[in-house]
Amino acid sequence: MLRSCFNRYLTAMFCCVTLFGTSVSHAEQVVVYSARIEQLIKPMFDAFTKETGIAVKFVTDKEGALLARLKAEGKNTSADMLITSDAGNLWEAAREGLLRPIESKTLEANIPAYLRDPQNQWFGLSVRARTIIYNTQKVKPADLSTYEALADPKWKERLCLRTSKKVYNQSLVAMMIAELGEAKTEQIVKGWVANLATDPLSDETKAMEFVAAGKCDVTLANTYYYGRLMEKNPSLPLAIFWPNQASNGVHVNISGAGVTRHAHNVPAAIKLLEFLSSEKAQNLFADVNMEYPANPKVKTAPAVAAWGSFKQNPINVTTAGELQAEAVKLMDRAGYR
Repeated sequence: MLRSCFNRYLTAMFCCVTLFGTSVSHAEQVVVYSARIEQLIKPMFDAFTKETGIAVKFVTDKEGALLARLKAEGKNTSADMLITSDAGNLWEAAREGLLRPIESKTLEANIPAYLRDPQNQWFGLSVRARTIIYNTQKVKPADLSTYEALADPKWKERLCLRTSKKVYNQSLVAMMIAELGEAKTEQIVKGWVANLATDPLSDETKAMEFVAAGKCDVTLANTYYYGRLMEKNPSLPLAIFWPNQASNGVHVNISGAGVTRHAHNVPAAIKLLEFLSSEKAQNLFADVNMEYPANPKVKTAPAVAAWGSFKQNPINVTTAGELQAEAVKLMDRAGYR
């Protein structure tokens, strides 16, 4: 009898401790769904935990899969924050009601207005430039000028492009629609297609390798792909050209983050987002993937800065999402697959 009462007492105590422990753990934890892979985010999360004592639990997956998961989980999601690449994906998350607007003077001070959502549902944390990569043995910088000029017949069978199915090209075309109009942009994209040396390629590394091998002379790529490839093989005859410097500037996009609509730990999520925008964390976020800091007060990594300075297109990156559907339809009409 005594033993039975004692066992019931121990069981009750264990349940109380377990429940109490779960509550404390939740209060000291923020959960992140991230489309950036573990090696790109863990160093920042470790630094955040060391500074604040708040643990970061994260789940990594593809952009589309994470958005679908957040939508399916609804109020039952464990995610407090979403990190993903491309403003188009962040815009889609906001449109689907998966993010919440937040007020943060820190974020507004650290992240320029054109790199964040006008309703403050998401904020850019790193910048990638989508630029022209050329074969230094076959092309002179003086031969190049703008994205639009790659539609000129002089580039016939000299252009390689990544497939239009990737959001990066969709965002570029969306920005062009905003600035040049739909008819002019469609004419340009048709010119690109007419100048292709081969069918659109599966990824940007392959496109740059085709350029280096002389199978084509120029391509469009995000700068970090160029950085990774050249770090691996610095002898490749490749270089960056910054287009549209006499007009609107280089098309830029972002990796960014927002607090989820059904976040359980909103204060911790905002604190993490503010930390990621800080001078302390920006280099960790950008440098590890050879990107540019979104916070203009932070210096670019020396290896990236060596590519040269350039004028960024100041149009708000949310345009990439707003006109994404129109961009996809336009590319399809132009025969860009």
